[in-house]
Parts: sequence; C-alpha cells; structure tokens
Amino acid sequence: MTPELVIQLGRDALAAVLLISAPLLGASLLVGLVISVFQATTQIQEATLTFVPKIIAVLVVILLFGPWMLEAMMKYVDQMLGSLNTYTFIR
Repeated sequence: MTPELVIQLGRDALAAVLLISAPLLGASLLVGLVISVFQATTQIQEATLTFVPKIIAVLVVILLFGPWMLEAMMKYVDQMLGSLNTYTFIR
C-alpha cells in the first residue's frame, strides 16, 4: 500500500464523515445560536437551557436526513469494499 493510497483513503474517509455529519452539526449550531441570542436578549444565563432544544433539533434532523445519511454511508462502504481487491498490502 503506497503512501499516496493511504492519504487518498484518509481523505475520502474524512470527506464522508464531514458530509454525513454536516446536517447534524449545522442544526445544532443553528439552534445554539438562536438560544444564545434569546439568552442575551432576555438576560437568562442558564447553561443547561441549550441542551434540550439541541437534542430535539438533532433528533428531527436524523429523522429528516437519516435515509440520505444511511445511503451516503452505504455508498462509501460499498465503494471501499468494492475496491478492496485492488489494494496491495505489504507484509
């Protein structure tokens, strides 16, 4: 296995992780920002106030984007396993 192949595999894995986690992270960031603005305007400084809305938002995003996320993961794994026979491992 050449160093270029290892770098390419790592790059593909990182791209897949970023693509799949982007909706979850985006929703959590957006809800956190809205809650922070709400806390700043009302001067409610409760640290635990953001947890429940973030959990609800992430669950809703999983329900909405779950099939797409699963399909993207399956496509990545299928691509990796499909090209497994082309890799040469040095012993």
